[in-house]
Amino acid sequence: MNGRQFRIAFALLLAITSQVLASGNEIGFHKVEALNGDGVIKLLSRYRLYAHPCNVEKFYDLNHLQKGQPLIKGKLYILPVVLFTYNGISIRSTIGEDNWEKASRIAAFNRMLKAKGLRKSTYQDSKVLWVPYHELNCKAEISPRGDESPLAIPVSDTKTTIVEPLFGAENAEVPIRSSRLSGKVYYIVSGHGGPDPGAMATIGRTSLCEDEYAYDVSLRLARQLLADGATVHIMIQDPNDGIRSEEYLDCDRDETSFGEAPIPLDQLARLRQRVFRINRLHEEYLQKGMRDHTVLCIHVDSRSPKKRQDVFFYYFNESKSGKKLAHQLHRKFREKYSKYRANGQYHGTVSERSLFALRYTNPTAVYVELANIKNHVDRLRLLPESNRQALANWLFEGLTDGP
Repeated sequence: MNGRQFRIAFALLLAITSQVLASGNEIGFHKVEALNGDGVIKLLSRYRLYAHPCNVEKFYDLNHLQKGQPLIKGKLYILPVVLFTYNGISIRSTIGEDNWEKASRIAAFNRMLKAKGLRKSTYQDSKVLWVPYHELNCKAEISPRGDESPLAIPVSDTKTTIVEPLFGAENAEVPIRSSRLSGKVYYIVSGHGGPDPGAMATIGRTSLCEDEYAYDVSLRLARQLLADGATVHIMIQDPNDGIRSEEYLDCDRDETSFGEAPIPLDQLARLRQRVFRINRLHEEYLQKGMRDHTVLCIHVDSRSPKKRQDVFFYYFNESKSGKKLAHQLHRKFREKYSKYRANGQYHGTVSERSLFALRYTNPTAVYVELANIKNHVDRLRLLPESNRQALANWLFEGLTDGP
């Protein structure tokens, strides 16, 4: 037997072994109790299942529900999550499929559930593997935000709405206003997240965390871009939060990178992770002929409590397009301040900085600081929901050069 014959025989043996090991491993579907206020969108979004249409169809089928039928608080519902007895060898042999990418997604799904407290122990400890229904039974699907697939869905002229569970149950459905941004790709990167809350301040006993406010503004901006047909990647994600109306946003550490990847504690590793993913997506889109790309990094600053500042922008000094966009955003904010601020003055700035995210991302990139989280006046730009929406609206208009 030559080397090629051996490799073929080994692959066939592995496939047969995987099927044998998987037989009898499937033990049913996971059941969960509906919480107060749960609807189908909210419940399935909590488990990161709603983005796949076949999961939704399966949920209705498993529970013998009609479309639009409400859920009952306290009642058990069957989720489109297949339970397997983990064989202690590998996910691939447990489910009977020799697919590394699928196994990696399933492993990440289980880690996410454990991090969110939706399962009490790991699949290795409990010997129970949770597998999303779509991984086993559905044709290849693309999530609207692109965390299950390398590419996000561009909005077509035939769509009237799209669904993005990351926006939260009340905002998940996004009515499509136009296709004027069709073909444009935006990467929205909210600062910090996961083990790093970023800049912090306290009001009484309440903690304010940079990553929560940057994330909320990022979601609001992403929703606006999607509504006009853009392809949008929300690079930092927290399926628990969505767009929130509270002034004081709870600090947590369950944000992930690109939907499932854990965010490293080490700052350089964290930045490399984000830049690598953006650049990879950028290359894939270029191969498809999509050449208009923009990265916006959204942060909240931390300075002396006495230091007031207006929204300001950074760009990499070697990026002409970055400089142009930073000034375009700056002009939009100056215009808005002159209209809505009592004295009309705006002291925001545009300047060069060789920040890692600006220096090493291939698409045009701009970095924005929304406020000084430690200054009590600046915080008024962040705490009221209406002000966070205004920030998102103005960033949207600056990015798109809209009205």
